[in-house]
Amino acid sequence: MERYGIKDYDELLQRGRDDPEWFWDELARELEWFQPYKKVLKWDPPHAEWFVEGKFNIVHNALDRHVGSWRKNKVAYIWEGELGQVKKLTYHDLYRKVNQMANALRGLGVGRGDRVAIYLPMILELPIAMLACAKIGAVHSVVFSGFWAKAFRERANDAQVKVAITVDGFYRRGKVIPLKENVDQVLDDIPSLEKLIVVRHAECPVEMKTGRDLWWDDVTQGQETVSPTEVMDAEDPLFILYTSGTTGKPKGVLHVHGGYAVGIYTTLKLVFDLKDEDIWWCAADIGWITGHSYIVYAPLLMGATSVMYEGAPDYPEADRLWQIIEEYGVNVFYTAPTTIRLFMKYGEKWPQKHDLTSLRILGSVGEPINPEAWIWYHKHIGNRQCPIMDTWWQTETGMHLITPLPITSLKPGSTVKPFPTIQADVVDDEGKSVREGGGHLVIKTPWPAMFRTLYQDPERYVDAYWSKFPRMYLSGDVARVDEEGYFWIQGREDDVLNVAGHRISTAEVESALVSYDSVAEAAVVGKPDPVKGEEICSFIILKEDFKPSPRMKHHLREHVRQEIGPVASPACVNFVKDLPKTRSGKIMRRVIKAKVKGDDVGDISTLANPEAVDELDNAV
Repeated sequence: MERYGIKDYDELLQRGRDDPEWFWDELARELEWFQPYKKVLKWDPPHAEWFVEGKFNIVHNALDRHVGSWRKNKVAYIWEGELGQVKKLTYHDLYRKVNQMANALRGLGVGRGDRVAIYLPMILELPIAMLACAKIGAVHSVVFSGFWAKAFRERANDAQVKVAITVDGFYRRGKVIPLKENVDQVLDDIPSLEKLIVVRHAECPVEMKTGRDLWWDDVTQGQETVSPTEVMDAEDPLFILYTSGTTGKPKGVLHVHGGYAVGIYTTLKLVFDLKDEDIWWCAADIGWITGHSYIVYAPLLMGATSVMYEGAPDYPEADRLWQIIEEYGVNVFYTAPTTIRLFMKYGEKWPQKHDLTSLRILGSVGEPINPEAWIWYHKHIGNRQCPIMDTWWQTETGMHLITPLPITSLKPGSTVKPFPTIQADVVDDEGKSVREGGGHLVIKTPWPAMFRTLYQDPERYVDAYWSKFPRMYLSGDVARVDEEGYFWIQGREDDVLNVAGHRISTAEVESALVSYDSVAEAAVVGKPDPVKGEEICSFIILKEDFKPSPRMKHHLREHVRQEIGPVASPACVNFVKDLPKTRSGKIMRRVIKAKVKGDDVGDISTLANPEAVDELDNAV
């Protein structure tokens, strides 16, 4: 921080509060602009424009400029497959492959503003496809490969995609998941789709539809290895990423080229103190925002070397992650509390098999980390030497907003304090700051990587995030602040579950359950789980002609797997005769959740059928 004329953490926070535009201008100038911006920020709540009138492309900064520097032959990605295969791509290799795919997409008629759906596992073609889209000004929409085809269809239709990219199959715990075969079931229901590009990876048999389906190798072979980078406005769309909402319909979060790049570049640089010689591993999935920001774009903006891993973290043995850290000498490691709790279950004997002394900094992401997991992580993975950067942020924020820095004093389980320039607060229902107990976590200042809107739904953008408290971003999380100003995230205040780091809408799961022909009604709540954080617990009312059975439970779980994906399949399926409801017919999930957790159900005077509360105890 001395290069910015700042001596310590407190001075950095104070300077950021006093002059946020100075802070972001300093960092933005470290990137290359086709045309300089005329103004750092135009803020008309709840709408922000950052780096106004600047001309920019994130791929120019992530690839093009590095190829003209000493980083040309530096390794950008070390990829390891679940079966042990290893591939390495230098910045020059990646640049050439991205250019070939960019030229292929242009040849298929994809241009500025067109949407491309990417439905790929953790293989190198995933970042290549994303970068190729961004290079030509197209907007990518990545769908997590763990979602099944119907979830893909819903997202592809909402974005009205022109081209989609998928894979023949991929490996998970030694088995091949036939993704192309699965997605074939819904492609005819995506009217905007013109072409499907298929990556050969697992070499499993697939059917290719003439005129629509194309092999990745065929469309890229023979393409020029140079391609012009589209000059974009800083505010031009970069990607849409769908996140769960309480209505059941996923929300298409829209991020842009300029501010997003500056925000994620700055946070990776300062939060993880990433150095040129470091090996960085963000052990997330690119299908989520963590992967977009801190596997693809930010590390490439910094010219870093990243590890990518295709498979399950504990396959074939419970030391797979620690083996990879030792093999590649990983210096900075970023993962989810769910993963840490999984390995706590296996015990410290597994990390003790490996030399983890290359690690310098650890990170946590995706959900609050409980103090027990924090301490285990610090002791057994970091050898009590590595500070843990416990980061709070969201799909919507694009970048870390509340986080320690490596120079910060830490408290196990706390995300510490807001990042420089960010004014976060915890407020009551009237919007007044609270210092005792929990409240609504809000952000009172704009930040560069903030999403600009919800795709094709600007009214929902305002209603969901900005209408409850004037000029404040409502995060939907509950938090508290201690006497030293440290933040403690307590979880979601809405009906979105956090299952193993994946955000799953209760309404989306309920909708899938009710679509089964024997189900009359369904309610879904989260049940605390020591490893996953939450597991999905469902309560089902069957239609009159159907009776509960173990076979029925199995069918319902499989049905949800087919409708949404394995991550959304309920761990508990309970059959009941009635569900607690208000007089207006709304199911009282609060009451159901209290029962599941063994808590007091509280006031049930508003229920139309209070006897249904006792019925929950008789679930079968």
